[in-house]
Amino acid sequence: MAALDPSVTVAVVGAGAMGQGIAQVAAQAGHPVLLVDTRPGAAQAAVGSIAKALTAQVEKGKRTAAERDATMDRLRAVDGLPDLAPAGLVVEAIVEDLNVKRRLFAELEDIVGESAILATNTSSLSVTAIGAGVQRPERLAGLHFFNPAPLMALVEIVSGLATDAAVLDTLFDTAKAWGKSPVRCRSTPGFIVNRVARPFYAEGLRLVQEQAADPATIDAIAREAGGFRMGPFELMDLIGHDVNFAVTRSVHAAYFGDPRFQPSLIQQELVEAGRLGRKTGRGFYNHGPGAAKPVPQNAEPAAKPDRVLVQGDLGPAASLVGLLREAGIAVDEAPGPGVLLVDGITLALTDGRTATARAAEDGIAPLVLLDLALNYAKATRVALAPADGTPSEAVAVAAGLFQALGKAVSVIDDAPGLVVMRTVAMLASEAADAAMQGVASAADIDIAMTKGVNYPLGPLAWADRIGLPHVLAVLDALARTYGEDRYRASALLRRKISASQIAQIPSPPRGEGQGEGGAPHEFASSGNPGATTDSTPRIPLTPTLSPGGRGGKELSA
Repeated sequence: MAALDPSVTVAVVGAGAMGQGIAQVAAQAGHPVLLVDTRPGAAQAAVGSIAKALTAQVEKGKRTAAERDATMDRLRAVDGLPDLAPAGLVVEAIVEDLNVKRRLFAELEDIVGESAILATNTSSLSVTAIGAGVQRPERLAGLHFFNPAPLMALVEIVSGLATDAAVLDTLFDTAKAWGKSPVRCRSTPGFIVNRVARPFYAEGLRLVQEQAADPATIDAIAREAGGFRMGPFELMDLIGHDVNFAVTRSVHAAYFGDPRFQPSLIQQELVEAGRLGRKTGRGFYNHGPGAAKPVPQNAEPAAKPDRVLVQGDLGPAASLVGLLREAGIAVDEAPGPGVLLVDGITLALTDGRTATARAAEDGIAPLVLLDLALNYAKATRVALAPADGTPSEAVAVAAGLFQALGKAVSVIDDAPGLVVMRTVAMLASEAADAAMQGVASAADIDIAMTKGVNYPLGPLAWADRIGLPHVLAVLDALARTYGEDRYRASALLRRKISASQIAQIPSPPRGEGQGEGGAPHEFASSGNPGATTDSTPRIPLTPTLSPGGRGGKELSA
């Protein structure tokens, strides 16, 4: 199915920020666009705002005056729904109210032609439920843009239970022709982005609730170590806590109270206080005139160590070995569990356990844990967490090691999984569940999270990079520590690890398990015919979960 021809008229109902943006996108793509709003003068004002925005782009050299004028010639504000009769595609961008949307589409059915496609830009309501209010739900689908629509690349193409496949194909190809990055998903609560992104906010809120660190420090770790464009608290302040909290509550309720989506009492209190973020001047941060910029907690400067012993494979933190040598620190290497030894201090990448629990269980003291970084070479900050009872001198040794690499160091309280690792593990688990449940493909989930919320990597690709056994170890450790179903690992993660183990099992030697006729074993696969199963070690059903653990078959493939 091809994209809609540019000659097809596109109608947009609702002239708020989203409707205005969608109208601009369609007009820039060459379509005649009709814009309508029930508020008197709102559609005309939106057209004026679009003209102003395009003129600003002309002044910056991003667009020519001729392109601006051509776009504006295709854009027209109309007075009412009957004026939308010529439309081949109608996009609704009105209030998030199911009954209001149903009434609108029922009215539109009697106005537009039989072949016209009806699309809703809803971000939280069921497309199936909206479609249940029309006579021909097969021609209704979700076309979910992200704000601001002219700048954000992602568009979620959402299928309701009755949506025709040809309609979805047309919308997908049309969004692509409009210069967007479309992804397909089923109509489930939160679709892709608003579901998978919940842990990004929830884990940050949980860390503050447990006093592991303050918002400014967590935001700095997320940005400067995790590579996220914004930390969770500054992003919530930007979105607005009323909006973010409402989405979390909606997804939580839609999944019948699944604890994975449990809202935060801290955020509820901000909403009740009217501290909604930037739009009210206060949220987690003060956004008023002259307000001081939030400052993260930094460890005091400490001495550079002369020598480090690396025991075993550091896994996702393996690049630290080269960085240490580049910094002029002597590095010795020996077999071991994947840790760093510095002046009698053990440093290890978090495996999800608290430093205190790990020190007690593994008989290691003093122990300081290291958080995950997207890229240790480019990261400008690392987070450390010492076990309870670790002397301050030992923490200073650990901080001095990373300061010698040019990193700022944030020492946080002993929180399981620290900041980046637990957040990424939870994002990956949620993404894996969405893929397992057929909400969207693994590839589309990763596209959605990079294009829709600017994550540095899709959560499934990130899990592959870390290694699936390590991700699973972190999730299982979180579940044991908290005793909550919130931290249950996706069954797909376990399945992928098991599939990787099966792939490593050698096939029986030729002739084993055969009858007199020499027929091959039913389950044999190509392997080493010279091997014997008795002498070949088997991969255990439960993988060895160490900081150096590697995943097998790629989850994001």
